[in-house]
Amino acid sequence: MKLLIIEDDENILSLLQRAFNKDSYVIDSAMDGDDGEYLASINSYDVIILDWMLPLKNGIEVISSLREKNIKTPTIILSAKGEIENKVMGLKHGADDYLSKPFSFAELEARVEALYRRNFSQGVTLLKVGDIEINSDSKIVTKNKQSIELTAKEYELLLFLLKNKNAYVSNAMIEEQLWNNQEYINSNVIQVTVYHLRKKLDKELIKSNRGLGYKIEI
Repeated sequence: MKLLIIEDDENILSLLQRAFNKDSYVIDSAMDGDDGEYLASINSYDVIILDWMLPLKNGIEVISSLREKNIKTPTIILSAKGEIENKVMGLKHGADDYLSKPFSFAELEARVEALYRRNFSQGVTLLKVGDIEINSDSKIVTKNKQSIELTAKEYELLLFLLKNKNAYVSNAMIEEQLWNNQEYINSNVIQVTVYHLRKKLDKELIKSNRGLGYKIEI
């Protein structure tokens, strides 16, 4: 899952980056509203975590601008403003969730995962591709009712391809989404991950085209 965190407190930002990275999330970050809005406008994220009080442009202004641009990325507002009227204001301006500071990371992560599931499945938690079923709530993948064990990266790649079903996604897109263009990524790691997915699920599941990338047809 790829997140954008917009937070001007260096300590909170560093804590969130370390915690989410430990759980295999891909993270982009910004420390002011202008940079955050720019990143949200040019990149694709699964969830945005957005502080209310930001330099240059506050969180409410950022999310209002994104919604005006028809950017519908699920967004959680973080704020020391815990009063009901502030929560209502945030939600009315386009936020999908609101969490008051101080907060526990476990609760924030649970809310991020809930938004991701809701946005990805659009109310359908069970996805089917032939005889393969993916439960996006439990993260259980089955084939012919038999559970298939996938690694974290295999599961993320499977969801990413399903999210972009019937369209090719390039190696560069996959690398950015799953590995955030990390310099140490092995040149054939994507090919190997696709190979293992095909082996575990169905060799015909993922189509490939040299120069275009990979896709799942539904």
